[in-house]
Amino acid sequence: MLQMVIATVLMLVLFFGLGFILNMLMKTTWFPLYAYIALIIGVIIYGTLGTASFLSDNTGFTIVDYVPAVGGLIGAVLSGSAIKALRLKGFKMF
Repeated sequence: MLQMVIATVLMLVLFFGLGFILNMLMKTTWFPLYAYIALIIGVIIYGTLGTASFLSDNTGFTIVDYVPAVGGLIGAVLSGSAIKALRLKGFKMF
């Protein structure tokens, strides 16, 4: 349980930090969210190639796998929201 909480916080901070830096460099607001979604789609496709019944029998992933992934999604959304709020207040990055 403790490892799941630590992993969730780490994923949130990791995706927030990476998303914030990418938003500053690329000057796009929601790119990290799109990249995260593409990553998740890639993981699902890779999982379906490994086993034919991945989508019907979802025993490969547990709640311990889903909770950190949701933490990463929240971090990606928060990075876009933070950059958007900073731009609305007049801050210019690069």
